[in-house]
Formats: sequence, structure tokens, C-alpha cells
Amino acid sequence: MSDAYLAIVNPAAGGGRCRRLVGPALERLRKSGLEIEVVETTGRAQATELARNAYRQNRRRFIAVGGDGTSYEIVNGLFPEAIGSEPPVLGFLPLGTGNSFLRDFTKEGVDGAMEALIAGRTQPCDVMRMRHRDGIAYYINLLSVGFAANVNEMRSHRFAAYGEAGYFFSIFTQLVRLHRRPFPLRVDGQSQPDRRPCLFLTFNNSKFTGGTMMIAPDAKIDDGLIEYVRWGPIGRVGLLRNLSTLYDGTHTQHPLAERQAVRRIDFDLEGKVDVMVDGEAFSWQCEALDVLPSALRVVV
Repeated sequence: MSDAYLAIVNPAAGGGRCRRLVGPALERLRKSGLEIEVVETTGRAQATELARNAYRQNRRRFIAVGGDGTSYEIVNGLFPEAIGSEPPVLGFLPLGTGNSFLRDFTKEGVDGAMEALIAGRTQPCDVMRMRHRDGIAYYINLLSVGFAANVNEMRSHRFAAYGEAGYFFSIFTQLVRLHRRPFPLRVDGQSQPDRRPCLFLTFNNSKFTGGTMMIAPDAKIDDGLIEYVRWGPIGRVGLLRNLSTLYDGTHTQHPLAERQAVRRIDFDLEGKVDVMVDGEAFSWQCEALDVLPSALRVVV
């Protein structure tokens, strides 16, 4: 089993920013004494394949070089392979657009992530497991449906080149289209599904999304629980007045908002919906969400 890190690099992350900055960053880590091997992706989902093949060859230490989407792909290469085994280690070089997961631990971006890697500072991290009609997905940041997923879908397809500003363009576009609808689900074995209409639902392992939105201020990455945040059918004016609260986490104090720490969610959806997972946009018919407690170690 190799002690070297395998750095899986998405050179296109951050609108090509990753390609420009990755060389000096890796060189600095190597000069600190870290042994690092490098592979680059050339397309979507390739990081999943690279991580899976490396894990099968007894690699257990990885660095996601890119954004939240890169780490999402790597996690889906490590699981379900790593279930029931010694947790693999995942570090980060946040050279992408969102880089939301790391904001739970540092606001220093690349410098903070490199400091953690050099110090070898790790901690347990839960992995969320979503079963949907077409398969199974694993994540470590958050999954959203409703307004947040609609914003992300628009950012991914229309405003991806604008970086963090793309989130703001997408938010205000979706405000004009504002949809509030039910996403029927049952929490921890409830007999009857919750069919109340809502603005959005999020199922979180960590606090941030969209780079700086603190969507789940009470989330903890190692408590074995899903931080479930629901915001009811707030209107346009109410949302505009409270938009800033999505960035400091006080939106959960709104009368239409709720939060729970739960172990399992079962969905009763009739078809596919827009889903945001760790910054990635999908269309899934979600079926069940649960937790793999402390299945990963993250370098933070």
C-alpha cells in the first residue's frame, strides 16, 4: 500500500484557474516533504474512474485538486468500495469555483488547505448515501432540491463562466420564476409523508454551499446525522428581504424555516426533479438517503 498521495487534478476547474495554479501548489507541497503522484482528468466523471481504479490498486490517500465537483467525483470512486474498510484519506487543493466544503474549517482557501496537508491534520467525516431510481450517489457536502437546485442548474448551464458571480445571476433569475412545490418525504420512518409546499429542502453534511452560503449552520461532518433544512413557501418579497440570511445562516430562524438532525429520509417523488449535489447538477427521482458514519477521513 503506497503512502504517497494521489492528486487527481481537474485542470478545467475554476474556469481554467486550476490549470494555471496547480504546478506551484504541488511543488510547494512536495518541498514540505509530501510524496505526491499526479493524474489529470480530461472530462466529466473521469475523477470517479481514476479514484476507483487507484483504490483497487491499494491507494488510500487522495487529494482533490479542483472544486467541490472534483471531490464529489472522487468520493464516488472511493465508495462503495471503501464501505466496511479502513477509511481512506481525502485532502483538498481548492482551485475551483465553489470550494464550499472547506469553509467549515478555514477561510484561507488554498493556503489553509495546504497547511492542513503539510501538518497531516485529519478528522473523521460522514459520507451521505443517496439511492435514486438510476443508481446510488455519495457526497460529503450537501444535496438540495427546490430553489437551491434550480439556481445551481441554471448556473451550471448558463452562467458557469462567471464564477461566484454566476450564483448571484442565477439567484435573481430564479426569483422571477419562483416555484414553491411539495417534495413528499418521510423522516426517520414516519408513516405519512410530508407533502407541504416549500421553497427548498437541503440534506447537509457540512454548512456551506455556493461558496459562501451558510445553508446549514448546525451541520457537523462527523455526527452520523443528516442536517435537514426546510424553508417553506416564502414569497418573492419575503425571500428578497431575507436573502442575506442565507449567507450568515440566520434563515433557519425564519418562521417558515425548520431544521432537524435525522438518520434517514425516504422520498415519495412521482418523477425526476432537479438536484444539486456538492455543486453538481443532476435530475433524479430520489428514493432514500442515509449516512455512512465516519467512512472517510478528510484533511482539514
